[in-house]
Amino acid sequence: MTRPRDHDYLPILKRDLADGKVSRRSFLRTATLLGLSAASAYAFADKVTGVPSEAQAQDAKPKGGTLRISTTVYDVKSPAIASTTAHPLIYSQVVEYLTKTGADNVTRPHLLKSWEPSADLKTWTLHLRDDVKWHSGRSFVADDVVWNLTRLLSDDVGSSVLGLMEGYLLNSVDTGKVDDKGKKIIRHELWDPKAIEKVDDKTVRLNLKAPQLAVPEHLFHYPAVMLYPEEKGVFGPGAVGTGAFTLKELNVSRNAVLEAKPGYWGEGPYLDRIEFVDVGGNEQAIVNALISGQVDGAFQILPDFYPLLKDNAALQYYQVTTADTSVVRMNLKNKPFDDAKVRQAFRLAVDPVKANQITFGQFSTPAEHHHVSPIHPDYAKLPEPVRDVEKAKALLAEAGYKDGVDVELVIQQNPPHHLRNATALTEMWKEAGIRAAIKVVPNPQYWDVWMTAPLGMTVWAHRPLGVMNLALAYRSNAAWNESAFANPEFDKLLDEAEAIPDPKARSARMADIEALMQREGPIVQTYWRNLISFYDKKVVGFAMHPTYMVFCNELAIKS
Repeated sequence: MTRPRDHDYLPILKRDLADGKVSRRSFLRTATLLGLSAASAYAFADKVTGVPSEAQAQDAKPKGGTLRISTTVYDVKSPAIASTTAHPLIYSQVVEYLTKTGADNVTRPHLLKSWEPSADLKTWTLHLRDDVKWHSGRSFVADDVVWNLTRLLSDDVGSSVLGLMEGYLLNSVDTGKVDDKGKKIIRHELWDPKAIEKVDDKTVRLNLKAPQLAVPEHLFHYPAVMLYPEEKGVFGPGAVGTGAFTLKELNVSRNAVLEAKPGYWGEGPYLDRIEFVDVGGNEQAIVNALISGQVDGAFQILPDFYPLLKDNAALQYYQVTTADTSVVRMNLKNKPFDDAKVRQAFRLAVDPVKANQITFGQFSTPAEHHHVSPIHPDYAKLPEPVRDVEKAKALLAEAGYKDGVDVELVIQQNPPHHLRNATALTEMWKEAGIRAAIKVVPNPQYWDVWMTAPLGMTVWAHRPLGVMNLALAYRSNAAWNESAFANPEFDKLLDEAEAIPDPKARSARMADIEALMQREGPIVQTYWRNLISFYDKKVVGFAMHPTYMVFCNELAIKS
């Protein structure tokens, strides 16, 4: 088989790394997106920078046993519309992704063996592995990929994948109809009949209408698992997948049981059985379950409980720096947030450093009101936001609110850091004449209103690239655009940023986006979280993933 041709930009990227013009992190992230294998990218970076990669343990892992993990057990019958990072913890052990972003934030082929982007990033050729079979015994083929991607991009399914890929695979179509509020009903269709093209049984080609660097990242977005087409998109006990486990039992809010599937194509599985245990959502109950040995690990542990567990001799501590956050978002369909001056005033009245310290302290870093993290390779460093209460008051007055504003901030009941963050913000806002009453609601109730509440505090999980957060949350008409932010200049800048392979040039465009968000955007954002957890020391192979993902086929239990 002929070796795939390297992307035209890779020699430039390698030279920029050697000349110190791009960071090791940016090189690794960009080179792998452009099709260079992770092994080759790491080897080159190690040689050029003289910084060796962390050695991976090669000892044989023990086989057998049951691993018990504490997490919320959701109904996962529709992975395509999963809305939290806890959902895929269960289904991704059975049904898998085309790509895989590791704990190192580097994306690798998974059900794919490789991909090739064209020089202009508008054609992506995806090569499927030859050795993958469904649990039914049938080979995993291109038709399966075409069916899944087409379904994920359907308005009828309602997946957030649509918001990620809309800009380069879809056209918006005005149906000529309006909803009960008089709003135009817009639907989507593939921009071209061959936008998702089967080349042969093991090759799929994506023909884009606009350049896009992040395609491999989008294929690991947590609803984007490959489901067995014969099951029509429904998942549950007994579902057919390509993964290392089968789901035997699922009891919402109680537990899920999975068993190893012999003959898995990839690493492992080493475990015989996995049990996901829902102890009721109470953080203290999770800690108690760990201490008592009722579970072997936890989806996450809040920093509040770190002191209770850090000295436990039976437990191993894990931490990872992430782009996990929450944003206070203003919905532009509601006054006073339809005025950019008001939105800017809400930001200027806040000291992000102080709010971050109150909320998480050592387990976080301050944010800058634009939803792009310093750990993103496309991040641009701008001057740090400076609190300016007088300017905030002046902007409110210019917008017609010289006596200030009264608002209600809706937040989730759990975890408790939401209330800490909200309290810090509301106390700061008071000085600028922003009187905010905090409304605490049960978590499920928040998700009933997150798209419509005038002012809400929403959790956003880590994404490997800043452009992904921006596309999901702020691109005009995106499925998860909870703020109703619709700014043509923002959309144009984002389209341009997504098409730039050069990390330096993309960061320069991102600087424009970040400045626009600080000036006109719909959010107040004060922190980036470090995720932490504890596992029993007998668990082998675990690493804290920035999106909470756990690859159970890689885990084992030593006696």
